[in-house]
Amino acid sequence: METRAVPCTLMRGGTSRGPFFLASDLPADASARDAALISAMGAGHDLQIDGLGGGNPLTSKVAIVSRSFRPDADIDYLFAQVKIGEQRVDTSPNCGNMLSAVGPFAIERGLVRAQQGETRIRIFNVNTGKRIEAVVQTPNGRVTYDGTCRIDGVPGMAAPVRLTFLDAAGAKTGALFPTGRRTDILDGIPCTLIDAATPMMIVRASHLGKTGYESPADLDADRAFMARLESLRREAGRRMGLGDVGDLVVPKPVLVADPKAGGTLAARYFMPHSAHKALAVTGAVGIATAAAIPGTVANSVAPDAGLDAPIRIEHPSGALDLTLAQSQPGALIEASLVRTARKIFEGSVFVRVPEAAAGAPLVTYAKSA
Repeated sequence: METRAVPCTLMRGGTSRGPFFLASDLPADASARDAALISAMGAGHDLQIDGLGGGNPLTSKVAIVSRSFRPDADIDYLFAQVKIGEQRVDTSPNCGNMLSAVGPFAIERGLVRAQQGETRIRIFNVNTGKRIEAVVQTPNGRVTYDGTCRIDGVPGMAAPVRLTFLDAAGAKTGALFPTGRRTDILDGIPCTLIDAATPMMIVRASHLGKTGYESPADLDADRAFMARLESLRREAGRRMGLGDVGDLVVPKPVLVADPKAGGTLAARYFMPHSAHKALAVTGAVGIATAAAIPGTVANSVAPDAGLDAPIRIEHPSGALDLTLAQSQPGALIEASLVRTARKIFEGSVFVRVPEAAAGAPLVTYAKSA
């Protein structure tokens, strides 16, 4: 093994945080790349004491960015969820919160030229094969992180980053409803199995003995409930054509309930083995899409939800607002929302990678046994 210095930028994207890398600074071989990410994050220890991770799924995320060769995109974005207690990397999902920092990172690293006022960036998500448009604030042709936009789950205010998911349907399975039904019955429980931005299993909280307003800590502490949820999730994955999802983080389980604070509906989103302290952006897109379609579990909770009207999803840290739209009847549903981002530091992280890794970083500092 070699210890190498790899350039990276630690950024907060929405309610998540993690290092951002240029793809050219990481090994080209996927197994060597994953080994570098495991080393960088300190995976395999609950505190991730030997790396950049924060001992929480929301702070054990990585974004890998490169210039795109696609005619319909400016940059490619590969998301990696690095496990905490295991030395394993999962690139099956996308992360919309980290996505909100991809545009600013790409501009600052010279992959996209900033425009005056604001810069529109077309992003191709490698994980899902889907495109997202990001609008970044660039006064005087430079990225700014300062502003007056506030999002729940993040302290303070920052510049807005507008995200539009141009075609979220079938992100992993190729179909909005992979089973062909808007509601399936799993072990006696009505569930909506939907793939919009990310595969999800949506169930009424009351059908699993919950209110839908519990804190993430209370949900995580109920081991019998979590075991039941995981059993349903694995069956959902099988029915959605994902096979054995025991080692995957998709599909994501979601509990929905009537709103308590004037929103459209309330949700508790799982990652999948712990409850999110706020709400994933991809989860919000999927929940809102389901809510706008009659016959789904989400729509039974929010029958007034629809296109071209704000949808507010209440979550443990507040609420997330988004809008769904179609250019014409029958066209693809586009989902738009606002996030914020912040650059925390930039420099190099020291990682251990296999000596023969193709495309490995160029700067070598030491060798270790």
